[in-house]
Amino acid sequence: AMRFTDELKENAGPKWAAVVNHQWTDLLAEGNLSKESICSYLIQDHRFLDSFVVLLASMIAKAPTLQDRLPGCQFLALITGKENTYFERSFEALGVTELQRKDTPNSKPTEGFIALMRSVADSGDYAQMLCVLCVAEWSYLSWADRVKALRSESKPFYLMEWIDLHCGEGFESVVEYL
Repeated sequence: AMRFTDELKENAGPKWAAVVNHQWTDLLAEGNLSKESICSYLIQDHRFLDSFVVLLASMIAKAPTLQDRLPGCQFLALITGKENTYFERSFEALGVTELQRKDTPNSKPTEGFIALMRSVADSGDYAQMLCVLCVAEWSYLSWADRVKALRSESKPFYLMEWIDLHCGEGFESVVEYL
């Protein structure tokens, strides 16, 4: 029998394909993103990290059992550790200043995603929280998994480590958990 999440992904069809087959991810893996593009992306991606942490922590609090909470706690620790230092190291390597990070306005998608995560966290609805988290992380996994064969140590770490953070057994287990 097909899992419910797989059925939803299949029903999304071309919309899901458009998300996970985006040219931006190909350019990242090939090492062909412009500095401006990766800087802009990382500033926006880092902007919603706080709301993501709030959503994940809210989901953990609403999980029905300790057994259901533990994988979420481990993922939360990972995000607030290694992934957070990834942003800081990348900003430093790319020369992105605190002022640039502060003064760059949120894009419309960033505003929308922050609002969605905060609204769902505030709702207290465990199923909605799982839905938003699952789609977000499954998208990242699908992007990274699709292009991981193109990664190379000769390319800048801030491009390759983004792929590493979003694929592999550890990240796959997070998506499976969600």
